[in-house]
Parts: sequence; structure tokens; C-alpha cells
Amino acid sequence: MSPSPFLALAGAVGETVPQHYGNPIGEQRRLASGGAIVDLSDRGVIALEGPDRLSWLDSLTSQRLTTLAPGESAETLLLDPSGRIEHAMRVVDDGVTAWLLVDEASALAAWLDRMRFMLRVTVTDATEQYATIGTLGDPASLPAAAPNGVPLLWRDPWGAGVAEGGVQYAPAPQHPSAAWTYAEVLVPRDQLATLTDRPVAGALALEALRIEAWRPRLVTERDERTIPHELDWLRSAVHLAKGCYRGQETVAKVHNLGHPPRRLVQLDIDGSEGVHAEHGDEVLSGDTVVGHVTSAAVHHELGPVALAVIKRSTDVSAPLLVRHDDVLLAASQQVIVPPTAGAAASVPRLPRLGAVTRPSA
Repeated sequence: MSPSPFLALAGAVGETVPQHYGNPIGEQRRLASGGAIVDLSDRGVIALEGPDRLSWLDSLTSQRLTTLAPGESAETLLLDPSGRIEHAMRVVDDGVTAWLLVDEASALAAWLDRMRFMLRVTVTDATEQYATIGTLGDPASLPAAAPNGVPLLWRDPWGAGVAEGGVQYAPAPQHPSAAWTYAEVLVPRDQLATLTDRPVAGALALEALRIEAWRPRLVTERDERTIPHELDWLRSAVHLAKGCYRGQETVAKVHNLGHPPRRLVQLDIDGSEGVHAEHGDEVLSGDTVVGHVTSAAVHHELGPVALAVIKRSTDVSAPLLVRHDDVLLAASQQVIVPPTAGAAASVPRLPRLGAVTRPSA
């Protein structure tokens, strides 16, 4: 893959795509207002063609996709047989091809190709042909590719509320994703340079706004044990009433009968020490390690913030500490996934049909 033309812009700092252009806080404000684009051309693109593409993908993953109309957006997860997350896919279909926008394409494309069997589906890693651009502004203002007549434009369902068939564990009366108007656009990679004259923001600006919206991302929040419930990902990427798929038994069992063993929180971190948390830093309650930071940033209004995955049993009112190298940073937690998520989701238990109610003595 050739170097991104955005790296040649003044102030650009980064290896594959610009992390910032010299003013991360100003870039955040510009991005949040809808006035900037973000170069995400290091991300992957997979094309699924053939009449069986949506029913086949529906049978493998967590979201209902058989009714996806041309131009509509969806999000789905590929789980292992134990319900742990392996891949996350942002999906838009143009009536001929289902386009999967992913963080990394090669491993997923190879796995999908092995699973085609006799179905009428072809799998192509299209990363070399198409590049991803992110924005919180109007994505229709960008020159999206449209090889089959439908612009390849994905609007993040996270900002639209709970998807059909999903459930939200976060207790906030107004979810912070209300301002998350995020979208991704696919452009022909050979036309990427034509966008460099637009207002830009680096990937760090997008990261800070994503954390503010409590929006999980595969490459940061997931580890080898992660199930969707721990990240509140049933909100946008899981349909609880669809047919069978890998890992469905765990999804249903944890939601209906159990609790996720860990939970996602937002951490508001004391910045007076002059150091900032990073991915992988330990989170402590007292002297006990209860989890790890998954994403961290300095937000233009909130200051140092992070997402962290901690033990479900951690007291929701407990002050926490983040250990960065040898420095302990004070942190307060905002509950995203409560300890009661799952079976205790306050659904009243009704008597079985036909059950006999015995009169009291």
C-alpha cells in the first residue's frame, strides 16, 4: 500500500496515517463541529459479491442482515464458538456487493473465503482499491465511490440509538452518542490526494470523540476474552431475535441468565501529574488490579479521559487509580455497563403459562 498523501500535509505526524497535524485539540473541535475529515486509509475493505452474500453473512455473524436495503448501514460481529469477539464489520450494501469496512482485512477475508462452500458468494480484499475517510459532518459532501450506482457511505448506527433487536445496558438517560454523527466514506484510493485540500483532523482527534461517545472499537477494547455484553455492543451490532450464528448460545445465555464478567467504564483522569494514561495501563481499586485501560485521550472539553474494562464486581462508587509506568493517576468512573447487566436487567419474571397458583393456607 502506498503512503497516504495526507502525510505530506504541513504538520502531519504519523507513520501510516496522520495522528495529528500539530494541534490535536483544535482538530478535535473542528472535527466535532462537522468541519473536518479524517484519513483512515490504513483500514481495510472487503467486497462480498453474489446473490447469497447477505443471507450467508447473516448466518455467520451477530446482526440481522437479510433485510439490508441498498445504501443502508449496519454493524455486525463475528464471534468464536464461545461467544468471544473475533472481528467487527461495518456493512453497507449497494444492491450488488456488500462492503465490509474493517480495521484489518487480510485475515478476515481469508477466513470468509474458506467458509463459502457451495454458496454463490465471492470474497475480495479491496483494500488496495478503496480507502476510508471518516467525518462527523455530512458524508454526502464527499466524493464516495459508487461502482454499482449507490454511494459507498456508512453511517454509524451507534449514534442513532439502540438498533432493532438490540439492547442498551448503559444507564444514562441521554446516551452521550447523541452527538456522534460519525460516518465513513469509501473513495477510490487513487483519488485520495484530491481530498487533501479539505479541512483535516488527525486520528487522535477522532479517538477522543469516540471515547466521549462510549463507542467501542475492536482493536482497542477487545482482547482474547471479550464478549459483546462487556462493551455494551449489543446496542448496535447484535440482534437478539435472529437465527443461529457462531457464539449465539453465549450471547443469549449471558443476556438472559447471567452477567458479563467484566464491564466497560469511562474514566475521568486527574491530569495534574503531567502524564497521561495509555492503552494497557492497569486500573486499580485500592491495591487490587481490577482491569486495564483500553483507550485514552485528552479531550478538548473533558480533559484526560479513557475507556477501561474492569471486573464486574468493582464497586460503581469506588475511586480508581490508573498506573502509568510508576505514576498513579486518580480516576473516577462513569458506568457504561452496570454490574447488573444481563439477567438482572429488571425484566419481571412472569409465571409459566398453565402454572397453578395455590391459595394460601
